[in-house]
Amino acid sequence: MSVSMRMRSTHAAAASLFFLLAGQAFVPLLGVEADEALFGMSFLKPRYAAGIRVGHSTFPLMLMTYLGALKGWIYQPILRCFHTGVWTLREPMLLAGALSVWLFYLLLVRISGARAAAIGCTLLATDSLYLLTSCFDWGPVALQHLLLTGGAWLLVRFYQERGEGSLAAGSFLWGLALWDKALAAWMLSGIGIASLLVCRREIRSVLTRRRAAVAAAAFLMGTLPLWAYNATYHGATFRGNFRRDFSEVRGKSTVLLATLDGSGLLGYLAREDDSTPQPHRPSGTLQNASARLAAMTGEPRHALGIYAFLAAILLAPFAKAPGRRAALFALIAMIVAWVQMAITANAGGSVHHTILIWPLPYLLLAVSLSGVSMRLGRAGLPLVAGVVSVLAISNLLVTNTYYCKMVRNGGSLSWTEAIFPLNAFVAGIPATYVYCMDWGILDGLRFLSAGRLPLAGTDERFTRTDLTAEEQDVVRNILADGANLYVAHTGNAQVFPDNPKFLTRAAGFGYRPVSLAIISDSFGRPTFEVYRMAAP
Repeated sequence: MSVSMRMRSTHAAAASLFFLLAGQAFVPLLGVEADEALFGMSFLKPRYAAGIRVGHSTFPLMLMTYLGALKGWIYQPILRCFHTGVWTLREPMLLAGALSVWLFYLLLVRISGARAAAIGCTLLATDSLYLLTSCFDWGPVALQHLLLTGGAWLLVRFYQERGEGSLAAGSFLWGLALWDKALAAWMLSGIGIASLLVCRREIRSVLTRRRAAVAAAAFLMGTLPLWAYNATYHGATFRGNFRRDFSEVRGKSTVLLATLDGSGLLGYLAREDDSTPQPHRPSGTLQNASARLAAMTGEPRHALGIYAFLAAILLAPFAKAPGRRAALFALIAMIVAWVQMAITANAGGSVHHTILIWPLPYLLLAVSLSGVSMRLGRAGLPLVAGVVSVLAISNLLVTNTYYCKMVRNGGSLSWTEAIFPLNAFVAGIPATYVYCMDWGILDGLRFLSAGRLPLAGTDERFTRTDLTAEEQDVVRNILADGANLYVAHTGNAQVFPDNPKFLTRAAGFGYRPVSLAIISDSFGRPTFEVYRMAAP
Protein backbone atom coordinates (compact mmCIF):
# COMPACT_ATOMS: atom_id res chain seq x y z
CA MET A 1 0.00 0.00 0.00
CA SER A 2 1.37 3.42 -0.98
CA VAL A 3 1.98 6.19 1.55
CA SER A 4 -0.89 8.24 0.11
CA MET A 5 -3.26 5.27 0.35
CA ARG A 6 -2.24 4.68 3.97
CA MET A 7 -2.86 8.35 4.75
CA ARG A 8 -6.30 8.13 3.13
CA SER A 9 -7.19 5.05 5.13
CA THR A 10 -5.92 6.63 8.34
CA HIS A 11 -8.01 9.76 7.84
CA ALA A 12 -11.15 7.77 7.05
CA ALA A 13 -10.57 5.48 10.03
CA ALA A 14 -9.98 8.46 12.34
CA ALA A 15 -13.20 10.18 11.23
CA SER A 16 -15.24 7.00 11.61
CA LEU A 17 -13.69 6.24 15.01
CA PHE A 18 -14.35 9.78 16.22
CA PHE A 19 -18.01 9.43 15.20
CA LEU A 20 -18.28 6.13 17.06
CA LEU A 21 -16.58 7.43 20.20
CA ALA A 22 -18.63 10.64 20.26
CA GLY A 23 -21.75 8.54 20.17
CA GLN A 24 -20.72 6.61 23.28
CA ALA A 25 -21.25 9.72 25.40
CA PHE A 26 -24.90 9.94 24.28
CA VAL A 27 -25.91 6.27 24.46
CA PRO A 28 -26.89 6.14 28.18
CA LEU A 29 -28.43 9.61 28.46
CA LEU A 30 -32.00 9.08 27.25
CA GLY A 31 -34.76 6.55 27.71
CA VAL A 32 -36.07 4.27 24.97
CA GLU A 33 -38.38 6.07 22.55
CA ALA A 34 -41.27 4.16 20.97
CA ASP A 35 -40.19 4.40 17.33
CA GLU A 36 -36.58 3.66 18.27
CA ALA A 37 -37.72 0.27 19.60
CA LEU A 38 -40.46 -0.29 17.03
CA PHE A 39 -38.47 -2.97 15.21
CA GLY A 40 -39.09 -5.28 18.20
CA MET A 41 -42.63 -5.93 16.97
CA SER A 42 -41.17 -8.19 14.29
CA PHE A 43 -39.87 -10.83 16.72
CA LEU A 44 -40.71 -9.88 20.32
CA LYS A 45 -44.15 -10.38 21.85
CA PRO A 46 -46.60 -8.87 21.22
CA ARG A 47 -45.79 -9.24 17.55
CA TYR A 48 -47.61 -6.96 15.15
CA ALA A 49 -45.40 -7.11 12.05
CA ALA A 50 -47.01 -8.21 8.80
CA GLY A 51 -45.37 -11.31 7.37
CA ILE A 52 -45.81 -14.49 5.43
CA ARG A 53 -46.27 -17.93 6.90
CA VAL A 54 -44.10 -20.79 5.67
CA GLY A 55 -44.87 -24.08 7.37
CA HIS A 56 -45.03 -23.45 11.11
CA SER A 57 -42.97 -20.23 10.95
CA THR A 58 -43.95 -16.65 10.20
CA PHE A 59 -41.36 -14.45 8.54
CA PRO A 60 -41.82 -10.73 9.28
CA LEU A 61 -41.79 -8.49 6.23
CA MET A 62 -43.08 -5.05 7.18
CA LEU A 63 -43.61 -3.13 10.43
CA MET A 64 -45.79 -0.57 8.68
CA THR A 65 -46.94 -0.22 5.10
CA TYR A 66 -43.79 1.79 4.30
CA LEU A 67 -41.35 0.45 6.94
CA GLY A 68 -39.67 -2.91 6.45
CA ALA A 69 -38.57 -5.47 9.03
CA LEU A 70 -34.89 -5.42 8.00
CA LYS A 71 -33.80 -3.85 11.29
CA GLY A 72 -35.66 -6.54 13.21
CA TRP A 73 -33.88 -9.26 11.23
CA ILE A 74 -30.54 -7.66 12.14
CA TYR A 75 -31.37 -7.32 15.83
CA GLN A 76 -32.84 -10.76 16.41
CA PRO A 77 -29.46 -12.55 16.60
CA ILE A 78 -27.97 -9.61 18.53
CA LEU A 79 -30.57 -9.93 21.28
CA ARG A 80 -30.03 -13.67 21.44
CA CYS A 81 -26.42 -13.01 22.42
CA PHE A 82 -26.79 -9.91 24.60
CA HIS A 83 -29.23 -8.57 27.17
CA THR A 84 -31.62 -5.83 26.15
CA GLY A 85 -30.73 -2.27 27.14
CA VAL A 86 -29.65 1.03 25.69
CA TRP A 87 -26.19 -0.23 24.72
CA THR A 88 -27.60 -3.20 22.84
CA LEU A 89 -30.18 -0.93 21.25
CA ARG A 90 -27.89 1.89 20.13
CA GLU A 91 -24.44 0.45 19.47
CA PRO A 92 -25.37 -1.41 16.25
CA MET A 93 -26.81 1.74 14.69
CA LEU A 94 -23.84 3.82 15.83
CA LEU A 95 -21.62 1.28 14.11
CA ALA A 96 -23.78 1.59 11.00
CA GLY A 97 -23.35 5.38 11.14
CA ALA A 98 -19.58 5.11 11.56
CA LEU A 99 -19.38 2.70 8.63
CA SER A 100 -21.41 5.09 6.49
CA VAL A 101 -18.82 7.81 7.24
CA TRP A 102 -16.11 5.42 6.00
CA LEU A 103 -18.09 4.57 2.86
CA PHE A 104 -18.71 8.26 2.19
CA TYR A 105 -14.95 8.76 2.27
CA LEU A 106 -14.41 5.93 -0.21
CA LEU A 107 -17.15 7.33 -2.44
CA LEU A 108 -15.63 10.82 -2.47
CA VAL A 109 -12.14 9.45 -3.20
CA ARG A 110 -13.51 7.89 -6.37
CA ILE A 111 -15.60 10.92 -7.35
CA SER A 112 -13.32 13.82 -6.55
CA GLY A 113 -10.07 12.66 -4.96
CA ALA A 114 -8.49 12.40 -1.54
CA ARG A 115 -8.76 16.09 -0.60
CA ALA A 116 -12.51 16.21 -1.17
CA ALA A 117 -12.86 12.90 0.68
CA ALA A 118 -10.99 14.24 3.71
CA ILE A 119 -13.18 17.36 3.75
CA GLY A 120 -16.43 15.46 3.35
CA CYS A 121 -15.89 12.73 5.92
CA THR A 122 -14.52 15.22 8.49
CA LEU A 123 -17.63 17.36 8.26
CA LEU A 124 -20.01 14.40 8.15
CA ALA A 125 -18.37 12.81 11.21
CA THR A 126 -18.83 16.02 13.20
CA ASP A 127 -22.39 16.77 12.06
CA SER A 128 -24.57 16.98 15.19
CA LEU A 129 -27.78 15.63 13.71
CA TYR A 130 -26.12 12.91 11.66
CA LEU A 131 -24.67 11.63 14.93
CA LEU A 132 -27.82 11.99 17.02
CA THR A 133 -30.19 10.49 14.45
CA SER A 134 -27.84 7.52 14.10
CA CYS A 135 -27.43 7.01 17.85
CA PHE A 136 -31.13 7.45 18.68
CA ASP A 137 -32.32 5.76 15.51
CA TRP A 138 -36.06 6.46 15.75
CA GLY A 139 -36.44 7.51 12.09
CA PRO A 140 -35.10 5.00 11.40
CA VAL A 141 -32.28 6.43 9.27
CA ALA A 142 -28.99 4.70 10.11
CA LEU A 143 -29.54 1.75 7.77
CA GLN A 144 -30.78 4.12 5.06
CA HIS A 145 -27.51 6.05 5.16
CA LEU A 146 -25.45 2.86 5.20
CA LEU A 147 -27.29 1.16 2.34
CA LEU A 148 -27.63 4.19 0.08
CA THR A 149 -24.03 5.36 0.55
CA GLY A 150 -22.68 1.84 0.23
CA GLY A 151 -24.70 1.28 -2.93
CA ALA A 152 -23.49 4.54 -4.45
CA TRP A 153 -19.84 3.65 -3.73
CA LEU A 154 -20.23 0.22 -5.30
CA LEU A 155 -21.91 1.59 -8.43
CA VAL A 156 -19.22 4.24 -8.91
CA ARG A 157 -16.67 1.48 -8.42
CA PHE A 158 -18.45 -0.56 -11.10
CA TYR A 159 -18.25 2.38 -13.54
CA GLN A 160 -14.54 2.85 -12.94
CA GLU A 161 -13.52 -0.83 -12.86
CA ARG A 162 -16.33 -2.51 -14.87
CA GLY A 163 -16.78 -5.27 -12.27
CA GLU A 164 -20.29 -6.68 -12.53
CA GLY A 165 -20.02 -7.92 -8.93
CA SER A 166 -19.96 -4.29 -7.78
CA LEU A 167 -22.95 -3.53 -10.03
CA ALA A 168 -24.96 -6.37 -8.52
CA ALA A 169 -23.93 -5.59 -4.93
CA GLY A 170 -24.71 -1.87 -5.24
CA SER A 171 -28.09 -2.53 -6.83
CA PHE A 172 -28.90 -5.07 -4.13
CA LEU A 173 -28.07 -2.59 -1.35
CA TRP A 174 -30.34 0.00 -2.95
CA GLY A 175 -33.08 -2.62 -3.13
CA LEU A 176 -32.61 -3.37 0.57
CA ALA A 177 -32.84 0.37 1.28
CA LEU A 178 -36.24 0.50 -0.44
CA TRP A 179 -37.46 -2.48 1.61
CA ASP A 180 -36.05 -0.99 4.82
CA LYS A 181 -38.00 2.21 4.22
CA ALA A 182 -40.09 2.91 1.16
CA LEU A 183 -39.23 6.59 1.57
CA ALA A 184 -35.84 5.66 0.10
CA ALA A 185 -37.67 6.28 -3.18
CA TRP A 186 -37.09 9.99 -2.52
CA MET A 187 -33.32 9.59 -2.59
CA LEU A 188 -33.23 6.92 -5.28
CA SER A 189 -35.35 9.01 -7.62
CA GLY A 190 -33.21 12.07 -6.87
CA ILE A 191 -30.04 10.13 -7.68
CA GLY A 192 -31.66 8.65 -10.77
CA ILE A 193 -32.80 11.97 -12.20
CA ALA A 194 -29.45 13.60 -11.39
CA SER A 195 -27.69 10.72 -13.16
CA LEU A 196 -29.81 11.11 -16.28
CA LEU A 197 -29.22 14.86 -16.38
CA VAL A 198 -25.52 14.91 -15.53
CA CYS A 199 -24.11 11.46 -16.33
CA ARG A 200 -25.90 10.32 -19.49
CA ARG A 201 -22.69 9.77 -21.42
CA GLU A 202 -21.11 7.74 -18.62
CA ILE A 203 -24.23 5.60 -18.26
CA ARG A 204 -24.33 4.90 -22.00
CA SER A 205 -20.69 3.90 -22.01
CA VAL A 206 -21.24 1.04 -19.57
CA LEU A 207 -24.87 0.09 -20.15
CA THR A 208 -25.54 -3.20 -21.91
CA ARG A 209 -28.55 -5.47 -21.84
CA ARG A 210 -26.69 -7.96 -19.69
CA ARG A 211 -25.64 -5.33 -17.17
CA ALA A 212 -29.13 -3.83 -17.05
CA ALA A 213 -30.50 -7.30 -16.36
CA VAL A 214 -27.91 -7.89 -13.61
CA ALA A 215 -28.73 -4.56 -11.95
CA ALA A 216 -32.49 -5.09 -12.20
CA ALA A 217 -32.31 -8.65 -10.85
CA ALA A 218 -30.12 -7.62 -7.91
CA PHE A 219 -32.35 -4.63 -7.10
CA LEU A 220 -35.47 -6.78 -7.21
CA MET A 221 -33.79 -9.34 -4.99
CA GLY A 222 -33.16 -6.65 -2.38
CA THR A 223 -36.77 -5.47 -2.57
CA LEU A 224 -38.27 -8.98 -2.69
CA PRO A 225 -39.78 -8.82 0.84
CA LEU A 226 -41.48 -5.53 -0.08
CA TRP A 227 -43.08 -7.06 -3.17
CA ALA A 228 -44.05 -10.22 -1.26
CA TYR A 229 -45.80 -8.05 1.33
CA ASN A 230 -47.64 -6.00 -1.29
CA ALA A 231 -48.70 -9.11 -3.18
CA THR A 232 -50.18 -10.49 0.04
CA TYR A 233 -51.70 -7.21 1.28
CA HIS A 234 -53.02 -5.86 -2.03
CA GLY A 235 -50.43 -3.14 -2.63
CA ALA A 236 -50.74 -1.58 0.83
CA THR A 237 -47.45 0.33 0.46
CA PHE A 238 -48.79 2.23 -2.52
CA ARG A 239 -52.25 2.96 -1.13
CA GLY A 240 -52.36 6.16 0.91
CA ASN A 241 -48.61 6.71 1.44
CA PHE A 242 -48.04 8.99 -1.54
CA ARG A 243 -50.70 11.67 -1.24
CA ARG A 244 -49.67 15.21 -2.15
CA ASP A 245 -50.11 18.19 0.17
CA PHE A 246 -48.59 21.56 -0.68
CA SER A 247 -49.77 23.29 2.49
CA GLU A 248 -46.73 22.30 4.59
CA VAL A 249 -43.94 23.36 2.24
CA ARG A 250 -43.05 26.46 4.27
CA GLY A 251 -42.88 24.53 7.53
CA LYS A 252 -40.78 21.80 5.95
CA SER A 253 -38.43 24.47 4.61
CA THR A 254 -37.87 25.61 8.19
CA VAL A 255 -37.07 22.03 9.21
CA LEU A 256 -34.58 21.76 6.35
CA LEU A 257 -32.76 24.89 7.54
CA ALA A 258 -32.81 23.67 11.14
CA THR A 259 -31.28 20.39 9.99
CA LEU A 260 -28.54 22.19 8.07
CA ASP A 261 -27.57 24.32 11.08
CA GLY A 262 -27.88 21.51 13.63
CA SER A 263 -30.61 23.05 15.78
CA GLY A 264 -33.47 20.85 14.63
CA LEU A 265 -33.59 18.52 17.65
CA LEU A 266 -33.15 21.06 20.44
CA GLY A 267 -36.18 20.83 22.69
CA TYR A 268 -37.16 17.46 21.18
CA LEU A 269 -34.59 15.00 22.50
CA ALA A 270 -33.84 16.80 25.76
CA ARG A 271 -35.97 19.16 27.79
CA GLU A 272 -35.20 22.83 27.88
CA ASP A 273 -34.05 24.60 31.05
CA ASP A 274 -37.42 26.20 31.75
CA SER A 275 -39.11 22.79 32.08
CA THR A 276 -36.59 21.34 34.53
CA PRO A 277 -37.02 22.70 38.08
CA GLN A 278 -34.39 20.30 39.48
CA PRO A 279 -31.58 20.04 36.92
CA HIS A 280 -28.74 17.59 37.42
CA ARG A 281 -25.26 18.84 38.06
CA PRO A 282 -22.46 17.43 35.88
CA SER A 283 -20.44 14.59 37.35
CA GLY A 284 -17.22 13.04 36.13
CA THR A 285 -14.48 14.40 33.93
CA LEU A 286 -16.38 14.40 30.63
CA GLN A 287 -19.54 16.04 31.94
CA ASN A 288 -17.64 18.72 33.84
CA ALA A 289 -15.45 19.51 30.84
CA SER A 290 -18.52 19.68 28.63
CA ALA A 291 -20.29 22.03 31.05
CA ARG A 292 -17.28 24.34 31.22
CA LEU A 293 -17.01 24.44 27.44
CA ALA A 294 -20.73 25.17 27.13
CA ALA A 295 -20.45 28.01 29.66
CA MET A 296 -17.47 29.49 27.82
CA THR A 297 -19.18 29.38 24.41
CA GLY A 298 -22.72 30.31 25.48
CA GLU A 299 -24.24 26.94 24.51
CA PRO A 300 -24.48 27.66 20.75
CA ARG A 301 -27.63 26.29 19.14
CA HIS A 302 -26.74 26.91 15.49
CA ALA A 303 -23.75 25.68 13.51
CA LEU A 304 -22.52 27.24 10.27
CA GLY A 305 -24.02 24.61 7.99
CA ILE A 306 -26.43 26.91 6.16
CA TYR A 307 -23.73 29.44 5.32
CA ALA A 308 -21.32 26.69 4.29
CA PHE A 309 -23.93 25.10 2.02
CA LEU A 310 -24.76 28.40 0.31
CA ALA A 311 -21.06 29.18 -0.10
CA ALA A 312 -20.53 25.74 -1.64
CA ILE A 313 -23.18 26.46 -4.27
CA LEU A 314 -21.59 29.82 -5.10
CA LEU A 315 -18.06 28.37 -5.21
CA ALA A 316 -18.88 25.27 -7.26
CA PRO A 317 -18.46 27.04 -10.65
CA PHE A 318 -14.84 27.83 -9.74
CA ALA A 319 -13.95 24.16 -9.44
CA LYS A 320 -12.62 22.21 -12.41
CA ALA A 321 -15.06 20.46 -14.73
CA PRO A 322 -15.30 17.12 -12.81
CA GLY A 323 -15.89 19.01 -9.56
CA ARG A 324 -18.57 21.19 -11.14
CA ARG A 325 -20.38 18.15 -12.47
CA ALA A 326 -20.21 16.36 -9.12
CA ALA A 327 -21.56 19.45 -7.35
CA LEU A 328 -24.37 19.79 -9.90
CA PHE A 329 -25.22 16.11 -9.47
CA ALA A 330 -25.47 16.47 -5.68
CA LEU A 331 -27.56 19.64 -5.94
CA ILE A 332 -30.06 18.13 -8.39
CA ALA A 333 -30.39 14.92 -6.34
CA MET A 334 -31.00 16.94 -3.16
CA ILE A 335 -33.60 19.19 -4.79
CA VAL A 336 -35.53 16.27 -6.28
CA ALA A 337 -35.48 14.33 -3.00
CA TRP A 338 -36.47 17.30 -0.85
CA VAL A 339 -39.26 18.50 -3.15
CA GLN A 340 -40.86 15.07 -2.80
CA MET A 341 -40.59 15.36 0.99
CA ALA A 342 -42.04 18.85 0.88
CA ILE A 343 -45.18 17.90 -1.04
CA THR A 344 -45.86 14.47 0.51
CA ALA A 345 -48.67 14.46 3.05
CA ASN A 346 -47.83 13.38 6.61
CA ALA A 347 -44.12 12.95 5.89
CA GLY A 348 -41.04 15.07 5.40
CA GLY A 349 -41.84 17.46 8.21
CA SER A 350 -39.33 16.26 10.80
CA VAL A 351 -35.56 16.09 11.12
CA HIS A 352 -35.59 12.31 10.77
CA HIS A 353 -37.05 12.81 7.28
CA THR A 354 -34.80 15.68 6.18
CA ILE A 355 -31.63 13.91 7.36
CA LEU A 356 -32.30 11.21 4.76
CA ILE A 357 -30.82 13.64 2.21
CA TRP A 358 -27.47 13.40 3.99
CA PRO A 359 -24.60 13.02 3.10
CA LEU A 360 -25.37 14.82 -0.19
CA PRO A 361 -24.95 18.33 1.31
CA TYR A 362 -21.43 17.37 2.33
CA LEU A 363 -20.69 15.89 -1.07
CA LEU A 364 -21.51 19.27 -2.60
CA LEU A 365 -19.51 21.10 0.06
CA ALA A 366 -16.52 18.78 -0.23
CA VAL A 367 -16.15 18.91 -4.01
CA SER A 368 -16.64 22.70 -4.06
CA LEU A 369 -14.08 23.43 -1.34
CA SER A 370 -11.64 20.93 -2.77
CA GLY A 371 -12.00 22.31 -6.28
CA VAL A 372 -11.51 25.92 -5.21
CA SER A 373 -8.51 25.04 -3.04
CA MET A 374 -6.92 23.26 -5.99
CA ARG A 375 -7.32 26.44 -8.04
CA LEU A 376 -5.48 28.41 -5.36
CA GLY A 377 -2.32 26.34 -5.65
CA ARG A 378 -0.05 26.08 -2.62
CA ALA A 379 -2.17 28.47 -0.57
CA GLY A 380 -5.27 26.36 -1.11
CA LEU A 381 -4.47 23.52 1.26
CA PRO A 382 -3.91 25.56 4.46
CA LEU A 383 -6.87 27.78 3.57
CA VAL A 384 -9.29 24.92 3.09
CA ALA A 385 -7.94 23.20 6.21
CA GLY A 386 -8.75 26.33 8.19
CA VAL A 387 -12.27 26.57 6.76
CA VAL A 388 -12.99 22.91 7.46
CA SER A 389 -11.66 23.25 11.00
CA VAL A 390 -13.97 26.21 11.68
CA LEU A 391 -16.97 24.33 10.30
CA ALA A 392 -16.13 21.17 12.24
CA ILE A 393 -15.64 23.10 15.50
CA SER A 394 -18.96 24.86 14.91
CA ASN A 395 -20.63 21.46 14.55
CA LEU A 396 -18.97 20.10 17.67
CA LEU A 397 -19.98 23.07 19.83
CA VAL A 398 -23.62 22.47 18.91
CA THR A 399 -23.18 18.77 19.67
CA ASN A 400 -21.81 19.76 23.05
CA THR A 401 -24.94 21.86 23.67
CA TYR A 402 -27.08 18.78 23.08
CA TYR A 403 -24.93 16.78 25.46
CA CYS A 404 -25.11 19.39 28.22
CA LYS A 405 -28.86 19.68 27.96
CA MET A 406 -29.33 15.92 28.11
CA VAL A 407 -27.14 15.69 31.21
CA ARG A 408 -28.67 18.71 32.90
CA ASN A 409 -32.34 18.35 31.94
CA GLY A 410 -32.89 14.76 30.90
CA GLY A 411 -35.00 13.52 28.03
CA SER A 412 -38.31 14.87 26.83
CA LEU A 413 -41.44 12.82 27.45
CA SER A 414 -40.82 10.69 24.36
CA TRP A 415 -37.29 9.95 25.58
CA THR A 416 -37.94 9.75 29.32
CA GLU A 417 -35.62 7.64 31.42
CA ALA A 418 -38.62 6.77 33.62
CA ILE A 419 -39.19 3.88 31.21
CA PHE A 420 -36.42 1.97 33.02
CA PRO A 421 -37.93 1.99 36.55
CA LEU A 422 -41.34 1.41 34.95
CA ASN A 423 -40.08 -1.75 33.28
CA ALA A 424 -38.52 -2.96 36.55
CA PHE A 425 -41.69 -2.26 38.53
CA VAL A 426 -44.09 -3.93 36.10
CA ALA A 427 -41.81 -6.95 35.71
CA GLY A 428 -42.10 -7.56 39.45
CA ILE A 429 -45.91 -7.77 39.52
CA PRO A 430 -47.76 -10.83 38.17
CA ALA A 431 -50.38 -9.81 35.62
CA THR A 432 -52.71 -11.43 33.14
CA TYR A 433 -52.15 -8.54 30.75
CA VAL A 434 -50.37 -5.19 30.99
CA TYR A 435 -52.48 -2.69 29.07
CA CYS A 436 -50.48 0.29 27.78
CA MET A 437 -52.96 3.15 27.82
CA ASP A 438 -51.06 5.76 25.81
CA TRP A 439 -48.62 6.06 22.92
CA GLY A 440 -44.93 5.70 23.78
CA ILE A 441 -45.18 2.95 26.39
CA LEU A 442 -45.65 -0.45 24.75
CA ASP A 443 -42.68 -0.49 22.36
CA GLY A 444 -40.16 0.54 25.00
CA LEU A 445 -41.43 -2.04 27.50
CA ARG A 446 -41.48 -4.76 24.85
CA PHE A 447 -37.84 -4.14 24.02
CA LEU A 448 -36.57 -3.72 27.58
CA SER A 449 -38.41 -6.84 28.76
CA ALA A 450 -37.28 -8.78 25.67
CA GLY A 451 -40.94 -9.61 25.00
CA ARG A 452 -41.47 -11.33 28.36
CA LEU A 453 -44.18 -9.00 29.67
CA PRO A 454 -47.79 -9.85 28.71
CA LEU A 455 -48.24 -6.49 27.01
CA ALA A 456 -51.32 -5.26 25.22
CA GLY A 457 -52.09 -1.97 23.57
CA THR A 458 -55.11 0.20 24.18
CA ASP A 459 -58.14 -1.79 23.05
CA GLU A 460 -60.34 0.28 20.73
CA ARG A 461 -63.35 -0.97 22.70
CA PHE A 462 -62.05 0.96 25.70
CA THR A 463 -62.85 4.28 24.04
CA ARG A 464 -65.27 3.70 21.16
CA THR A 465 -68.72 5.12 21.70
CA ASP A 466 -70.80 2.67 19.64
CA LEU A 467 -70.15 -0.63 21.41
CA THR A 468 -72.41 -3.58 20.76
CA ALA A 469 -73.71 -5.62 23.71
CA GLU A 470 -71.15 -8.30 22.95
CA GLU A 471 -68.31 -5.74 22.94
CA GLN A 472 -69.53 -4.32 26.24
CA ASP A 473 -69.30 -7.80 27.72
CA VAL A 474 -65.69 -8.07 26.50
CA VAL A 475 -64.79 -4.80 28.25
CA ARG A 476 -66.56 -5.94 31.44
CA ASN A 477 -64.57 -9.19 31.42
CA ILE A 478 -61.31 -7.28 31.05
CA LEU A 479 -62.25 -4.99 33.92
CA ALA A 480 -63.33 -7.93 36.05
CA ASP A 481 -59.90 -9.54 35.84
CA GLY A 482 -58.24 -8.05 38.89
CA ALA A 483 -54.84 -9.35 37.73
CA ASN A 484 -54.73 -6.97 34.78
CA LEU A 485 -52.37 -3.99 35.03
CA TYR A 486 -52.84 -0.65 33.31
CA VAL A 487 -49.97 1.73 32.54
CA ALA A 488 -50.69 5.33 31.63
CA HIS A 489 -48.89 8.64 31.54
CA THR A 490 -49.64 10.94 34.44
CA GLY A 491 -52.00 13.83 33.83
CA ASN A 492 -49.46 16.38 32.61
CA ALA A 493 -47.61 13.82 30.51
CA GLN A 494 -50.49 12.34 28.51
CA VAL A 495 -50.03 12.18 24.76
CA PHE A 496 -53.52 11.02 23.75
CA PRO A 497 -56.73 11.14 25.84
CA ASP A 498 -57.42 7.38 25.66
CA ASN A 499 -56.84 6.77 29.36
CA PRO A 500 -59.36 9.36 30.64
CA LYS A 501 -61.93 8.01 28.16
CA PHE A 502 -61.26 4.47 29.41
CA LEU A 503 -61.68 5.51 33.05
CA THR A 504 -64.98 7.19 32.19
CA ARG A 505 -66.22 4.01 30.51
CA ALA A 506 -64.99 1.87 33.41
CA ALA A 507 -66.85 4.10 35.87
CA GLY A 508 -70.01 3.52 33.87
CA PHE A 509 -69.52 -0.20 34.41
CA GLY A 510 -68.96 0.35 38.14
CA TYR A 511 -65.14 0.11 38.24
CA ARG A 512 -62.56 2.54 39.59
CA PRO A 513 -58.76 2.69 39.34
CA VAL A 514 -56.57 1.66 42.25
CA SER A 515 -53.15 3.25 41.89
CA LEU A 516 -50.18 0.99 42.57
CA ALA A 517 -47.33 3.38 41.81
CA ILE A 518 -46.39 6.69 40.28
CA ILE A 519 -43.12 6.29 38.37
CA SER A 520 -40.94 9.41 38.16
CA ASP A 521 -37.72 10.07 36.31
CA SER A 522 -34.49 10.89 38.15
CA PHE A 523 -35.41 14.59 37.97
CA GLY A 524 -38.49 14.00 40.12
CA ARG A 525 -40.98 14.45 37.28
CA PRO A 526 -44.01 12.11 37.64
CA THR A 527 -44.28 10.32 34.31
CA PHE A 528 -46.16 7.01 34.53
CA GLU A 529 -48.96 5.63 36.68
CA VAL A 530 -49.53 1.90 37.18
CA TYR A 531 -52.96 0.86 38.43
CA ARG A 532 -55.48 -1.95 38.62
CA MET A 533 -59.25 -1.73 38.28
CA ALA A 534 -61.54 -2.64 41.14
CA ALA A 535 -65.27 -2.75 41.73
CA PRO A 536 -66.54 -0.31 44.40
